[in-house]
Order: sequence, then C-alpha cells, then structure tokens
Amino acid sequence: MDFSEMNYVTAIAKHQNFTRAAEELHISQSALSQYMTRLESELGLKLFERSDKKYIPTYAGRRYLEYARRILEMKSGLDAELSDIIKRDVGVLNIGLPNMRCAFMLPKTLPVFSRKYLNVKVNIFEGTSAMIDSKLIEGDIDLAFYSKPHKINPHLVYETLAPEELLICTCRNHRVKDSSADGRLDLSAIRDERLILLSPEQRTGQISRHYLKQAGIDLTNSITTNNMPAVISLTEQGWGVSFIFESHLRWHSPEPEIDTYSFGENGVYSDFVAAMRKGSYLPAYARYFIDEAGKLYA
Repeated sequence: MDFSEMNYVTAIAKHQNFTRAAEELHISQSALSQYMTRLESELGLKLFERSDKKYIPTYAGRRYLEYARRILEMKSGLDAELSDIIKRDVGVLNIGLPNMRCAFMLPKTLPVFSRKYLNVKVNIFEGTSAMIDSKLIEGDIDLAFYSKPHKINPHLVYETLAPEELLICTCRNHRVKDSSADGRLDLSAIRDERLILLSPEQRTGQISRHYLKQAGIDLTNSITTNNMPAVISLTEQGWGVSFIFESHLRWHSPEPEIDTYSFGENGVYSDFVAAMRKGSYLPAYARYFIDEAGKLYA
C-alpha cells in the first residue's frame, strides 16, 4: 500500500496550499503537483478544487481523507506496537501541554524519560486545551496532559492521574479574608471584586467561569489573559481576585505571595488527566511518560 500517497493528500488538506504541504513533506512543490495530477488522473476524480488561492477538498476528496486518516492512524499504531514487540524502543512521542503545565512538567519528566529511552525523540506542542484537543483528534500529537473538560470529547479517552483543587486567590490579607472560615470562601464575598480570569479557551478559564456564572457573579469587571505568570503577579499586587489550580501554585518559583481559599464548603476539583485518541495504541515509552507525569501529583 502506498502510504506516501495518503500523506501527500492529507498534507495538502491540512495546509490548503501546495508550497507549505511540500515543505512539510520535504519534496519540491513541482513534484507534489505532478504527483497529484497523476493521482487524480488515475482515480478519474478531482480531490481538490482551487478557491481563493486555497485548495479545498471536493466531496470525493473529503471521503478519501476520511479513510486515509484512519488508515494512517492504524499504520502508526501498528508501527508502534511492532516496535514494542521487537523491543527496539525507537520512536517519536508527540506531546501536547498547556503553557503553564509545560513550564513545570517538562524539567521534571523529560530528563528522567530520556535517560530510559535514549532513542525516542520527544516533540512538544504548547497551546490552549482547545488547540491541544484539535491536534489530538487530527493525529498531530499522541498524548496530552491537562485538566479534564466538563464536556467529554467522544473522540478522546482520558486517564485520571490525580484530582486538583481550583483555588480562589487574593493578595496577602485582602479584605475578603474577614469573610473566610477555615480557609473557605463563599463566592458571594467576591461579588464586587475585580476579577483576573484566564482565557475561556484554557481549562482553568472554562471551569472558573462556570462556577462564577453559576453563582451569579457579573464578569464585566474583569480582565482576561492566557498568561499564568501575569495572573499570579497581578494577584500578588492586589489588582484583583484570581482562580488558580493548586498544582500551578505549588510548582511556581518563587512561591507566590498570595492567600488562597477553597470554593465554599466542598471546594472545586478537576481531574488532571492524560488524554489520547480513542482506539489509538500507546507504545511502552508513552506509558512510561504517563507514569512519570502522574508521580508529580502523587
């Protein structure tokens, strides 16, 4: 079976551009164009049509891509499993991480992993949880680590590594301290406070917004950023109230000068998970990386 043919077609569909697809495939644009002309001639069908300088899959192209992606994913799983069987421990592991997780997870997991698997190349993709999910589904990454979403993606499976608590964070001795009891704070106490929120594309931003809206908190008086160090710094300076997972604070250096509170009586928790495509095969080295990541939260 000619897997290069499928790789060529999926690369064109991904970039909607022959030049960028050829660069990814490490072939010339003219060679790729000639190959596609010959393929479409053999099939008797157009797989792409040009629209506003972009190459868009036709109906036949979309059907081809649907099967090609499934076949390539099966081929990738077969290669990984065969690699395990013959114990070569040679391969590539593509991992997705939100920026803040990457900052503290990689220095603690990658050196340990590389000492055991010298011949496995690790590629890292950083982005929001939404971007990472998209990369997982498309097959661009094999494995991701983040907070489990409220809405489960049917194309993914999640392995829980540890529960994490989302905390209400203020500067030292903020006035809301008088409303707290045993380290717990009702959201009504911050109703009139300025809020520092992470982007709704980030899991922390999604979860905090969910509970704030549930409590009837007006989000008008807030600022949104996707930069966790900025959130922590603004909180330390007393600019506003923020919402941060305890693990982010635990690994932040230096230790943040802030006060933290649980959400009400029971607190708000989310599972820290390893996510992967449903039905995908993970080689032994991927399982090892998951185990090492889980140790950080033990």
